[in-house]
Amino acid sequence: MTESTEGEQGPGAAERKDTVPVPGAAAGGPISHAIFRLARLHRMFAGQLLRRIGLHPGQELVMMHLWELGPQRQIDLVRLLDSDAATMTRTVRRLEQAGFVRRRPSPTDKRASLIEPTAASHALRQEVERVWTQLEELSAAGLSDAERADTLATLERLEQNLVHADAQPRANRDG
Repeated sequence: MTESTEGEQGPGAAERKDTVPVPGAAAGGPISHAIFRLARLHRMFAGQLLRRIGLHPGQELVMMHLWELGPQRQIDLVRLLDSDAATMTRTVRRLEQAGFVRRRPSPTDKRASLIEPTAASHALRQEVERVWTQLEELSAAGLSDAERADTLATLERLEQNLVHADAQPRANRDG
């Protein structure tokens, strides 16, 4: 999955030996390239762990929100997860087929239905929590508590930067 750069010498070469080298075309964005690689690997490991409990990546996030907030309209799940309607429709349909959610009419809006977790999904919650703990340990292995806190703060800052950039008018971003 990764290319070795074992021939490299100098500081940090041992740490870099199992990473993919940054291609020349991405030299102007080494952090972005690292985020892309990290996100791909993280999703791969998440998928492997979630498949063991009968879920696909992203489905556990829907369930987390339903467990935390209770029944939600599908459009509210789309907004909460920054998803699109088609993806959420497929996700909810698969969760419904697996018996983890059910739809019921909204008492306040006759056009809408509420998606709610089933009793079967509540047993799944412990497994999802276990998977996320395992994924966290795989991702942050060898980091001290201080390094974990610093990493989280940096990731949150990067996210804030992109949220802020997204809120800017497109003309300001394209300049």
